[in-house]
Amino acid sequence: MWFRVGRRSTAAELVDATVLPATKPGAMVYTDDWNGYNPLGRKGRGHATVNHNRGEFARDDDGDGVREVHCNTLEGIWTGLRNFLRPFRGVNKAYLEQYVIIFEWAYNLKKVTDEYLRILLGCKQTTELIT
Repeated sequence: MWFRVGRRSTAAELVDATVLPATKPGAMVYTDDWNGYNPLGRKGRGHATVNHNRGEFARDDDGDGVREVHCNTLEGIWTGLRNFLRPFRGVNKAYLEQYVIIFEWAYNLKKVTDEYLRILLGCKQTTELIT
């Protein structure tokens, strides 16, 4: 997963600068029903939406019992980012991208190993045991 700090919440910013470079033609994109995402269908991406205003948060379009149309994963990630930023009590816009990069790295980290902890703590690897 990769994250990007945008300048504005416009269709051009979200679709052209964010979604299109991250997806291949024919990819299916699931979003809420904000009008800014409408160009996705014209740009070679499949697009299905949920309408939160009608109380819809997930939908099963193909009838297989799996509610594949939702944007809950992304909304959960934004909640994680918001919780990550909360202890800093406000982040200057000039530094926001750096904080987001740190969150992205931590989000994508799948396994904490001894080597990772040594690098994080600045420790050299040693073979002698301390008794």
